[in-house]
Amino acid sequence: MKKGKFIGIGVGPGDPDLLTVKAVKALNKVDVICAPKSSKSKPSVALSIINPVLNDRKSKYETLEPLFPMIEDKKELQKYWTDAAQVIIEKLNEGLDVAFITLGDPSVYSTFSYVFKIIEGMDFETMIIPGITSFTGCAASAKMQLAEKDEIMVIVPKVDERLSQIMACGDTFVIMKTSRHSDMLEEIINQDKRDKEIISVQNCSMKDEKIFNGFVEDKKYLSTTIVKFKNSKN
Repeated sequence: MKKGKFIGIGVGPGDPDLLTVKAVKALNKVDVICAPKSSKSKPSVALSIINPVLNDRKSKYETLEPLFPMIEDKKELQKYWTDAAQVIIEKLNEGLDVAFITLGDPSVYSTFSYVFKIIEGMDFETMIIPGITSFTGCAASAKMQLAEKDEIMVIVPKVDERLSQIMACGDTFVIMKTSRHSDMLEEIINQDKRDKEIISVQNCSMKDEKIFNGFVEDKKYLSTTIVKFKNSKN
């Protein structure tokens, strides 16, 4: 029996209109949609983004919603990733194509990567379809240029002492999920005396999107802060 194909699909930051044409074509054809969620009581955000596409489908499909909890224990997380991969492998062995959907892009801080590493080494055809990242979506919403000429842009997934160490080497800093470490972020950024523009975006491209001049004002999970230092060279 022919085995199925495993496809990682980036569904963008939130607005269904930001899905790529290639992503829509794949979502209209695959047999199984895998949409992980962080809690049993919370729906998958990625799945809600693609619902308009799925609602227009003429053919049947199956949905998998494995639990990927937001915990720090790597051994415990590995168990969830392995369990999800095993369910996907079973579907692939049945000859079914499986699409693993993920917010933003599958190659940028995505849980897709952990499952992909397990499946990639097996005898399955794989494909990755890129998506619009949250930070480019945030820059578009804020009408902000992320980088010009030879400016250096840094993507920061977690604020710690490393940010202080590299601050002087970059021109634009994109800090992901800033609600988790906003106090430390402000302290580090304010230590740099260069003139700067600070924009924060919550729930980028969604109906409840908010844009702030400065740092985030509350603790929404999907928050991104962009700090752009004024470069005298430009």
